[in-house]
Amino acid sequence: MDRFWGTFSRWLIVPVALLVLAIALYFLMRLFRLRKDQATGIALISPWLFGFLGFTAFPIFYSLYLSFTDYSLFGKENWVGLSNFIKLFTKDIEFWPSVRITLLYAILTLPIGVFGSLLVALLINREIKGIKIFRTIFYLTAILPDSAVAIIWRQLFNGESGLINFFLSLFGVNKIDWFGNPQFVLPAFVIISVWGIFGTNTIIFLAALKDVPRNLYEAAEIDGATTFNKFRHITIPQISSVILVQVVMSLIGSLQMFTVAQFLRPTTQAGIFMNQLVYTRGFTQLHMGEASAIAWILFVIILVLTLAVFKSSPAWVHYETEVKNAR
Repeated sequence: MDRFWGTFSRWLIVPVALLVLAIALYFLMRLFRLRKDQATGIALISPWLFGFLGFTAFPIFYSLYLSFTDYSLFGKENWVGLSNFIKLFTKDIEFWPSVRITLLYAILTLPIGVFGSLLVALLINREIKGIKIFRTIFYLTAILPDSAVAIIWRQLFNGESGLINFFLSLFGVNKIDWFGNPQFVLPAFVIISVWGIFGTNTIIFLAALKDVPRNLYEAAEIDGATTFNKFRHITIPQISSVILVQVVMSLIGSLQMFTVAQFLRPTTQAGIFMNQLVYTRGFTQLHMGEASAIAWILFVIILVLTLAVFKSSPAWVHYETEVKNAR
């Protein structure tokens, strides 16, 4: 009983403290002559604001500071300047293979995830008997934990008794050591990425397809447009903004591959994904400074590629309210 009241009191302290801080922030905003509704709004979002500053903003900037230090989690941070970055770029034998496999995985899986999800959404966009059951089945993949999915794929790719090798043997293909042979590690992960076609991405595309005005298709049919022409000139432009979001989110997700790879544990000769390298350096080898440096390099890669996608978007993204200047 003493443990219960001790735990309960600690949990009770948190909301009480947040309430006191919200009230204090409200009166502080009033001292700065903000209107009552503005001060009330800021006070109401203060729990999220404090959480963001404490659990998101501070760790981000602290990791940036750690990337310039030699820190082992248990000692004191020693400032080393750019040494961590110089070591990664010039001396680290694991860094460049990690960048290579991460970028190759993203490049190969991005079109599979985006266009595969769009294709599945087109298939389940038909109003036929029992289609809601199929939509539910396709969405179930989104709620399965990555750890369980990784275990399933590990069994499928088992070099001795896996189903994939069994089906390949029917065509005379010898057994493949998917995660032991460096040549097959990346192809195995690309095959696994097909799993990402289903789930949330498909549902988002399905919602976008449902939002395309039917009168556009009817007008095209009157003009004699084929199915492909309707898809090219109506469907794609109408959902292009959704495609942009999916491309960006899929790109970020593929570059941050971690859980499935961590459970599958392929040979390191093929390289390990950058998020895995961050975890290994920081929590296995206790080189938190190097881990932070790798994390920030990964952030820069994601930022540059995302900006490149947005830079190219005016050429292929269509907005109904957009008015382009005639030249």
